Amino acid sequence: MTKTATLFSSIHLPPLADRIRPASLDEFIGQNHLVDDDRIISKTLQQKKPFSMIFWGPPGSGKTTLARIIAKSVEADFHELSAVSSGVKDLRNIIATSKSNQDAGRSTILFIDEIHRFSKSQQDALLHAVEEGVLTLIGATTENPSFEVISPLLSRCRTLTLKPLSANHLKRVLDRALELDIILSKSGVKIDNKIREKLIHSAGGDARKMLNTLEVALNLINEKGIITDAILQEALQSKTQLYDKTGDYHYDTISAFIKSVRGSDPDAAVYWLAVMLEGGEKPEFVARRLVILASEDIGNADPQGLTIATTGFQAVHMIGMPEAAIILAQVTTYLASAPKSNASYMAVNKAMGKVRTDGTPGVPLHLRNAPTGLMKDLDYGKDYNYPHNAPEHFIDENYFPEGVKETFYAPTHLGYEEFIAKRLKQCWPDRYKN
Repeated sequence: MTKTATLFSSIHLPPLADRIRPASLDEFIGQNHLVDDDRIISKTLQQKKPFSMIFWGPPGSGKTTLARIIAKSVEADFHELSAVSSGVKDLRNIIATSKSNQDAGRSTILFIDEIHRFSKSQQDALLHAVEEGVLTLIGATTENPSFEVISPLLSRCRTLTLKPLSANHLKRVLDRALELDIILSKSGVKIDNKIREKLIHSAGGDARKMLNTLEVALNLINEKGIITDAILQEALQSKTQLYDKTGDYHYDTISAFIKSVRGSDPDAAVYWLAVMLEGGEKPEFVARRLVILASEDIGNADPQGLTIATTGFQAVHMIGMPEAAIILAQVTTYLASAPKSNASYMAVNKAMGKVRTDGTPGVPLHLRNAPTGLMKDLDYGKDYNYPHNAPEHFIDENYFPEGVKETFYAPTHLGYEEFIAKRLKQCWPDRYKN
């Protein structure tokens, strides 16, 4: 038994992720687009004027931590609820407390984790308190809030998007844990650079997952106090494999499901689908992921894939479980069996990168709309050639702004994209030579 293991077994402490949780914005790592100087969270804390907001981002990106930092910085009465385990009664009790605080001139912040799991009635009960300024709401969700949060509540909140932590951010979190944690700082535990990199990579941008894995590894540590590759592997595999809709296994399973569909294995995909559905996963959650995948990983190799996925989502929403499982199985097996292409996904990313780098150009006059006489006098729309007047419904025209002419879309030669590639080569031979 090592010193580290003895410390863990003799003292009852909160998890490592909670022990080193940042208490101020200066200690917070990541989400620079929100917390840097002159960014929205930083300005909010400087002005001490919090507003209702929804943090939308992946697990372990800092949603709960930011909520606590905001409440502490503005000296508000802070309440936390989990949408998974809380009911309308819990909500009403907090609203009553918030009204008392309001009468006493004290502000209240209510943080709701997994707010997308609140029922419509729960969200309705919350709406009036937010609307009347009785409390400030901070919601956290891993799901697109526009799908799951009712429109009246969503319109009264600012949606702030959090990103997965980068490898550099995770390295800083790990260094902070090794330096500041009451156990790690005194344990003498050794982690070489190769193991660090593997630990960081396995986290997939999730700081909590990385720290939880490290904590498991510490309980398996060898006599020399060294976390070896074998120990790390055991830590990564030793999590309890019970389907928890809010835990790591939830995200690992949906990842395995998506990768199986992307990898054209309908059998593995249906297996992971069954794991999720048997674990009580909402069928709409799976259906939405399939709609995204239909464009991201199949695209124009089989344009019918998006139609089937979208129709499947609508059917799942109408039917519900248990019959929705049949619909999901049909969509899953179709998409898994379809030819794959990420050309559309790569095209828009490349184009957006170009715009971010070079800025937004002026639209050429011949491509501009001319709904008024003044615009026509300014030559808006002048010399525009209408393609349908040509024999093949195509005219060799320049649709780019000045100084831009680049190939963003590179269709594969799989499925329907083979036809698309041939037509583009015929239309634009200078750009599509292969």
